[in-house]
Amino acid sequence: MPNVEKGIGMMWGSAQRFAKSGGFVGNLGLGGMRLSIEGRPDADRAKATINAALDAGLTLVDTADAYHAGAQDRGHNETLIGDVLAARGDADRVLVATKGGKVRPGDGRWLIDGRPDHLKSAARESARRLRCESIGLYQLHAPDPGVPFAESIGALKDMVDDGLIERAGISNVSVAEIGVAHGILGPLLVSVQNEFSPTAVDGFGTFKKSQQLGLMFMAWRPFGDQQKIASTDNPFVEMARKYGVSLHRLILAWELSLGVGMVPIPGATRTETIRDSAAALNLELDSLDAERLANYALFGDTALDENLRKDEVNA
Repeated sequence: MPNVEKGIGMMWGSAQRFAKSGGFVGNLGLGGMRLSIEGRPDADRAKATINAALDAGLTLVDTADAYHAGAQDRGHNETLIGDVLAARGDADRVLVATKGGKVRPGDGRWLIDGRPDHLKSAARESARRLRCESIGLYQLHAPDPGVPFAESIGALKDMVDDGLIERAGISNVSVAEIGVAHGILGPLLVSVQNEFSPTAVDGFGTFKKSQQLGLMFMAWRPFGDQQKIASTDNPFVEMARKYGVSLHRLILAWELSLGVGMVPIPGATRTETIRDSAAALNLELDSLDAERLANYALFGDTALDENLRKDEVNA
């Protein structure tokens, strides 16, 4: 079984240690979206993938009420995860991180609704689908341009105070928004979930801000543009050959090398894929190799504008 405690210590507090059984959230989670949106696998294969992730030692599963296809199966992914955990009987050792604030009317669009009343109602429905009285980690899926950000964050605080959720997080946010949320929630805020990968490094500044505040940074779409990476001669392809592992596993190992608090959440629709991802927890890169990959991704052709990068990292 992978060493899920590698790299994160007790300093991360309630983001990693969670109630009920004193479970521990490791450095990698399963992203559930692809198991429920358009093109999803059948239910048996989806459940087998979740079980494979948990059997491999992962104790974090990411989901959202908007992870569904048609308008009539809202919360499909939450229901799927709730069913698997109920059948296994070990839900207490798994932290399910769900999100609210995005809405899918069934025509392919992803809309945003950050109104406090909507978020609270959505969280109650999420808890029902996940078969729990209190959601372990509930995150605002995205800021709503039509709702003051502080009001949406205030709704998260109300839900913690009411016992509907145990911890709060935010997703798809800027460095400045992390600061605002932390100012309102204080220690109730435990996570930031933003996109980050070798081909989407603009999330690096929000990772550093999260690290500064002691927050778990959940990197969604951690593989990035896989075709772009695989089709060019670059250090990631070279290092995958050197270590004799898949490009997927190499990318995750590099992300884990960036520092405490980085928690990639790769998606998967097959058992073998999530097992390969989980194996990244046991792949230690040589420090010079990790540095070379970081220099290429963060300062090479895929880097952010230098001034923007400095502004975000130092914010």
